[in-house]
Amino acid sequence: MTSAAPTTRISVLDRSRTRQGEEPARALRDTVAFAREAERLGYHRFWVSEHHGVPGVAGSAPTVLAAAVAAATSRIRVGTGGVMLPNHQPLVVAEQFGVLAALFPGRIDMGLGRSVGFTDGVRRALGREKGAADEFGAQLAELLGYFDGSQQAHRGVHARPAEGLHVPAFVLATGAGADLAADAGLPLVIAAPHGEDRMLAAIDRYRDRFRPSAHAAEPYVVVSGTVAVAETAERARELLVPEAWSGAYSRTHGEFPPLAPAAEILAREMTVRERAAYEQSLKGHIAGTPEQAAAELLALVERSGADEFLVTTSTYDRAALLDSYRLLAEAVGRA
Repeated sequence: MTSAAPTTRISVLDRSRTRQGEEPARALRDTVAFAREAERLGYHRFWVSEHHGVPGVAGSAPTVLAAAVAAATSRIRVGTGGVMLPNHQPLVVAEQFGVLAALFPGRIDMGLGRSVGFTDGVRRALGREKGAADEFGAQLAELLGYFDGSQQAHRGVHARPAEGLHVPAFVLATGAGADLAADAGLPLVIAAPHGEDRMLAAIDRYRDRFRPSAHAAEPYVVVSGTVAVAETAERARELLVPEAWSGAYSRTHGEFPPLAPAAEILAREMTVRERAAYEQSLKGHIAGTPEQAAAELLALVERSGADEFLVTTSTYDRAALLDSYRLLAEAVGRA
């Protein structure tokens, strides 16, 4: 990316999506290779995600994968989008990020989410209940306390090597996440939904409620969304098909499958329920030629006042995916 809008950063969230007929290990290796390409293109951050027991996602251990990404790159910031704090003990999370920050100083981000395991079986395996998300605020305070040393006074526990290190923390907005980010004085990551009104209202509430902290003196907003770019608008929309079908299948069959080729999905005889879910999954994304996509992305940034845009795009064709990110970087740079 030669140069984006002066006040806007463009970053990447990769979920290590698996492809039909391939082993999950391939998806993890591709994530690391993708990070090297994102760094070459000038993206600001490269984040990885946390999912448990999901057939279509290989990324189950984000701090482990972030270590591999950081080791394979040299400049780009690396982090998580995010570690689902209700699934873990805050001390362990602090220690993991402390190790990352010690190994890769000045490059590690700590994105934190409120979601718990997707199914009852996964939650039991994690030792968590569905209501664990309600404890996120207390867990967040405990986690941050391990870095500033206040937990040592409170619990008599040191988190080594985290204590005394500065690792930027971000809160992923789900439900009350925006309010929790504001109360904690932390940057906010919020997804662009099918309709903008709720997102913009949450951002406004976050800014109004924000309390300056040792972590951030001012509100900082990262808007995330899917952006598909190709030489033609039709081809760009086709890139959305595999992920849209996975989302539709998960809502109609209860399982999130690996990505399938777009041509196979477009030829499929869908049930009425599947078709409705699929068409809904295609909505709310940015897709078009480089100029169209860059203009739409920057317009959304302007409407939301976002400080950064986090692109989270998946498709079956890996070469087309990398081309999409390259074309977007170049177009935003020109814009």
